[in-house]
Amino acid sequence: MTAQAQNIQAEKSLYIAGEWQAGVSTVANINPSDISQTLGHFAQASSAQVAQAIAAAKQAQPEWEKTPLERKQSVLQAIGDELIARCDELGRLLSSEEGKPFLEGRGEIYRAGQFFQYFAAEVLRQIGDNADSVRPGVSVDVTREAVGVIAIISPWNFPTATAAWKIAPALAFGNSVIWKPANLTPASAVALTEIISRQGLPAGTFNLVLGSGSEVGDALIHSKEINGVSFTGSVDTGRKVAAATAPNFIRSQLEMGSKNALLIADDADIQIAVEATIAGSFSGSGQKCTASSRLVVMDKVHDVYVEALIKRMSELTVGHALKEGVFMGPVVDSKQLESNFAWLNKATTSGAEIGVGGERLNLEHEGYYMSPTLLLDTKNSWEINQEEVFAPMASVIRVADLEEGIATVNDTRFGLTGGIITQSLRNSAMFKEQAQTGCVMVNLATAGTDYHVPFGGRKESSFGPREQGQYAKEFYTVVKTTYQRPY
Repeated sequence: MTAQAQNIQAEKSLYIAGEWQAGVSTVANINPSDISQTLGHFAQASSAQVAQAIAAAKQAQPEWEKTPLERKQSVLQAIGDELIARCDELGRLLSSEEGKPFLEGRGEIYRAGQFFQYFAAEVLRQIGDNADSVRPGVSVDVTREAVGVIAIISPWNFPTATAAWKIAPALAFGNSVIWKPANLTPASAVALTEIISRQGLPAGTFNLVLGSGSEVGDALIHSKEINGVSFTGSVDTGRKVAAATAPNFIRSQLEMGSKNALLIADDADIQIAVEATIAGSFSGSGQKCTASSRLVVMDKVHDVYVEALIKRMSELTVGHALKEGVFMGPVVDSKQLESNFAWLNKATTSGAEIGVGGERLNLEHEGYYMSPTLLLDTKNSWEINQEEVFAPMASVIRVADLEEGIATVNDTRFGLTGGIITQSLRNSAMFKEQAQTGCVMVNLATAGTDYHVPFGGRKESSFGPREQGQYAKEFYTVVKTTYQRPY
């Protein structure tokens, strides 16, 4: 972080109405790779400060919406450019507080910059539609306007990227923003806010309110002065957001849980299948909403695939997020680590065999380390295969054929991503058509999506309009239809 950002972190880490403020208390930010290191203490907002942020955002929004397009474009471009220019520095910061290896942290910052650059261009593409009326002499124009004040509630697993793909379109389309990031990754939030704060936005256009979901988040979602809530997190919390916003007729966009499956067909290239599994199941310590935690394997290739996968997993290096050559860092905190081993115990009690991993690792630095874990001989109906675990842990489910495989992939209350490894166009076409997921991957890891196309799921994974790309305007704008007859 810059010296300026470090001073803000030490003293004031809330950004409200164009000013940095202290909070009513602070939380310690612990490095999960080395729990002896505290990265800083970050302010927690009071209910009065949340109310101040809402009032400031409401006052600033009309001015920002009327700001000339080229000015808006230059603001978003500058934010994106700085994120990319500082991706090494900010990537280290992100990895230090979240635990993902530096190359992943650096890549996340770079991608966040691309989100802002993309929506900088979208600012200049806000072109409406027109139509002929059924009434002679009447013309019809369809235009889009800002929704108003947007509350953004983002998670810790992609603390900068997920926030960026919400903040960038919100600002691009003329909305003001109140951002409540996760308490586990406050330093990355302050760093992004510091960049945004130097762009000369009308005071109150962008606000950062750190705090717990039960206090700060709850105050935001129940406010009648908010016009929209974009949320990424658990299903249980998503339900609370929907229940709070619906009575006030406030639009919500919810990205929630997942239980993604990767189907290994009987004609799969085993090397491709193994590498797709490694990237999809274990990168980021499995703490991705797009992670493939269910490995649905057709009987013909089951044994050779499992053998090759175990061999490859045994080669993976676990360690400090900033150590060179590390594939997987720690999980985010002690609570997550305890949850992971509780799920592992449930799985083995149900009858699962541990093929590899399943160990708490004691390394050079004391941290929240767990070995990447493969569970064998599991059934899709087991709880371990029906609930989101968010761990570096994947279960193998044996199936007889493609039909059973696709049915197993779909046998879940979630529907975010699903993938197939196959050399057959017929198999891939059937999977694409029948998979009940918002994103389909063919011969690719289930984790990894592009920023210029829509992202979201089905069933209990998502609610509301899609995120990213041009589809983002469906949430961040409202449509106005104008009928006109000249004199």
